[in-house]
Amino acid sequence: MDRKYKMLIIGGSGFLSGTLASTAVLQGHDVYILTRGQKPVPKGVTALIADRHDKAAFKKAVTEADCHWDAVFDCICFTPEEARQDIEQFKNCTDHLIWVSTDFVYDPRKRWFLQTEQNMNFLTDDSYGAKKRLCELEFIKGNLGKMVYTALRPAHIYGPGSYLGCLPQEGRNPSLISKIKEGHPLHLVGGGYFLQQPIFVTDLAELMLSCIGNEKTYNEIFCAMGPDIIESRKYYEIIAEYFGKAAVIEEIPVNQFLLEHPDTSSFMCHRIYNLSKLKNAGVKVPSTSIRDGLYKHVESLLK
Repeated sequence: MDRKYKMLIIGGSGFLSGTLASTAVLQGHDVYILTRGQKPVPKGVTALIADRHDKAAFKKAVTEADCHWDAVFDCICFTPEEARQDIEQFKNCTDHLIWVSTDFVYDPRKRWFLQTEQNMNFLTDDSYGAKKRLCELEFIKGNLGKMVYTALRPAHIYGPGSYLGCLPQEGRNPSLISKIKEGHPLHLVGGGYFLQQPIFVTDLAELMLSCIGNEKTYNEIFCAMGPDIIESRKYYEIIAEYFGKAAVIEEIPVNQFLLEHPDTSSFMCHRIYNLSKLKNAGVKVPSTSIRDGLYKHVESLLK
C-alpha cells in the first residue's frame, strides 16, 4: 500500500484494535484511536478519550478532533445501537467505515460446506451472532449519505494479545500452556473434531487496511478466514508440538454440553469457508499458516 491514509480506530488498545493500530502505524498511516484511556495505547497514535457508551462524550471527542478521516475502523461494534451510532457520527466525517462482524451470524444448523456469503440463513435469537447480524442490517439499510461500509466476518481470531484456545471448554484459557506442559487432559466438545479456519490477528489487521479505497469492498460483506482448514483438536496438537508434548484430549459429548450451555451452539458445527469473494476483491488475503501463527502466539505468551 503506497498511499498513506488518515484513519480513526474505535478501540485501539484491545486485542484486534491494538494490533490494527500498531500495524497501521508501521505502514506509515496517520492513526487516531478513540479509547476509554484505561489501557496503554500503541506508540505513534493520536488518542481521543471517550467511552462509546457515553454517547455525549463520544460525540464530543469526535467533533472536537475536527477531522475528516479517509477511513474509520470499528472493532467493537456489537449491537444495532452501536451500528446506528457509527452511521450517525461518521457519515459526514469519513469516506469509508470498515467494521468487524463475525462468522457466528450464520445459523449453525443451516451451514454450507464450504460456506459462502450467499448463505442467508442467519441466527435470529438473542445471541452474540444474531446481534452482529442486526448490526449488518443497520449498515445495509441505513442512511449512510456518501459514506460506504465494508464488513468482515472472521472466525476464531488468534495471535499475540489474546489467550489461546478455540473450542469449549478450552477456549481463551489462560492456563492452557501449563495444562499442556504438565500433561493434563484437555476437555474438548465433540473431541475437537469440528473443522474450522482460524485467522491470525495481524493477517486480519492487514486485510482491514487493504480495504481502504478499494471500490470492490464498498458496501460489501466478506467471510474473512485464514488459509488452513483444520480439525479444532489440531490447533491444540500444534501447541503441544511446540513444547515437544502430545496433547491429551478428552471428549465432552456435544448434546450434553449443549443442554448445559445452549448459548454455545455456534461452536458446535464446521466453520469452513469459500474465500473466493475475498480473493476476487483484490485485498490482502490472509496467508499465515496455522502452525506459524500458533508458534508466534505461544512465543508472545511465554514472553
